[in-house]
Amino acid sequence: MWITNGTQADWICLLANTSDGPVHRNKSLICVPMKTKGVQVARKLDKLGMRSSDTAQIFFDNVRVPKRNRIGEEGQGFTYQMIQFQEERLWGAAACLKAHEFIINATIEYTRNRKAFGGSILDNQVVHFKLAEMQTEVELLRSLIYRAGEALVAGEDVTRLATMAKLKAGRLGRELTDACLQYWGGMGFTNETPVSRAYRDSRLTSIGGGADEVMLMVLCKMMGTLPGMKQKGNA
Repeated sequence: MWITNGTQADWICLLANTSDGPVHRNKSLICVPMKTKGVQVARKLDKLGMRSSDTAQIFFDNVRVPKRNRIGEEGQGFTYQMIQFQEERLWGAAACLKAHEFIINATIEYTRNRKAFGGSILDNQVVHFKLAEMQTEVELLRSLIYRAGEALVAGEDVTRLATMAKLKAGRLGRELTDACLQYWGGMGFTNETPVSRAYRDSRLTSIGGGADEVMLMVLCKMMGTLPGMKQKGNA
């Protein structure tokens, strides 16, 4: 299996089957120290982006830990994980805000100073209009995140809002970094610029913590539009 920061972690939080019951009731969360006998860190993966956070491939061979390493009640691991996912997804969206703004500002500075055909790249309407649109999208995402954050602090179920924020953050990250990289020209395609790193790193937002397709399935389920589900008013 793969685990984030696996080459340097002291322990991992493992979701494992601990019984033969129903799939949503047979899993438990377990704290597994990485120095436990049978835990092998096979290799560090060579990733497209997010290189500041390693990802390791790990193998288990007859690994055993004491019962006291179980987190919470047995069989409740899936429920705990689903609750945790909402906070992780909301954090994932929130973590994008400053990164997106940084790239917009860096692109403004670069295109203002980059000259072509007698003027700066920023003077082209297609450039400054697009950057204005991207900044607006960031502000809209911020409002959604703040609303979800307030609801979370108030103890409300934020599944719907956190899912929407995660979906939007991932897709905005792809659109924004792609647009900004274009305005850096050939320099944007080198590893010497922040926009190229942002282009690579932001792609993970639509995968980690639940892919875009999972987010859409969650939302459709809450809307009652998934195939096979009873529609409201037809029960």
